Amino acid sequence: MLYRRGEVWWYKFQFAGRAFRESAKTASKALARQAERKRHQQLEEAVYGILRKRTAPITFALAADGWMTLKKPTWAAKSYEVEGRNLKHLKPAFGSLLLLDISAEDIADYQRSRLKAGASQKSINLEVGTLRAVLRRHRMWANIQPDVKMMPVNDMTGKALTEDEERRLLDGCRKLRSRTLLPIVTLALHTGMRRGEIQSLRWQQVDFLSRTLTVGVTKTAAGTGRVIPLNERALMTLQTWATNFAERRPEHFVFPWEHYGFAGNDQKPHAKTMDPNVAVGDITTAWESAKAKAGVVSRFHDLRHTACTRLLERGASLSVVASIMGWSASTTAKMAKLYGHIGSDAQRAALNSLVQPPRQRSPEAIPRPEPVPDPTPHS
Repeated sequence: MLYRRGEVWWYKFQFAGRAFRESAKTASKALARQAERKRHQQLEEAVYGILRKRTAPITFALAADGWMTLKKPTWAAKSYEVEGRNLKHLKPAFGSLLLLDISAEDIADYQRSRLKAGASQKSINLEVGTLRAVLRRHRMWANIQPDVKMMPVNDMTGKALTEDEERRLLDGCRKLRSRTLLPIVTLALHTGMRRGEIQSLRWQQVDFLSRTLTVGVTKTAAGTGRVIPLNERALMTLQTWATNFAERRPEHFVFPWEHYGFAGNDQKPHAKTMDPNVAVGDITTAWESAKAKAGVVSRFHDLRHTACTRLLERGASLSVVASIMGWSASTTAKMAKLYGHIGSDAQRAALNSLVQPPRQRSPEAIPRPEPVPDPTPHS
């Protein structure tokens, strides 16, 4: 059925139990009829040709929900959370579209709109990766893949805090209502642990006697289960924090979920309610507030970068740092390039020694050979 809206013709028909009402994008009725036939043919080919086993065209929203249901049993909780967050951005743009209607141009438009909204290039690539996975499951990605370009990302980025920035940031943490952020930030600076590793830490992973902590499941096999020695600052931070939880158990989270209220005449914040069996939630708001108070521009991951930079600057070898950070072999190779400049002074001194004459030793310092006995018998 054809009908007009203003100067443009539209078509309307039923297919596989679904109503299609779309613009033909033309003022010509003859061209509109051709567009309707072409659309019919496209749908039939999708059902009986390309998709074969599918019973009907499917929207991206339905396909994404099915994909999440299929993958949930095999994913880590963190992966499921990340993919769900990506879909929250993707569904408004693609949710109502049929999979076969999603084009490379649509994806390029999405990339531009997300970039304009302030999303990072890395985040946009992750979202497009989720879109790609859904399309791949339904054999719809290969046709558009050659025309889809991922956004350029420089993975070798990071900022090490100066001593002054660290001081101001920690002061900013102390001024927050939440008491949790200060020990989390301090621990990140003195262990190089990732935010997720710290937030998921349980008391059974902390050994005060051996002054170590054991990292739980993390993003890499090399990082999972690694043992990190605690320096004086990290140890003192955890010991002081532990005094807040006299009834703590090994399975309790070191940084539990807390709800804050105010108490006393000075209205100081305190943990009004607390659940030690639930890890602290999203700390982004507290982190942004602390940075604002400190006047510091930084990502939380830069705390890890700071710890790594300082270790290398103070003489730790890359292999030792890799074991502390839990880097995989491929990541260690990348980090060798990223942090290579830190050891440049030592490298320069070593190479300069090649053009210097060797130091002359004093005669006293030169070892004298032992006298060799004369084998000829004396007369």
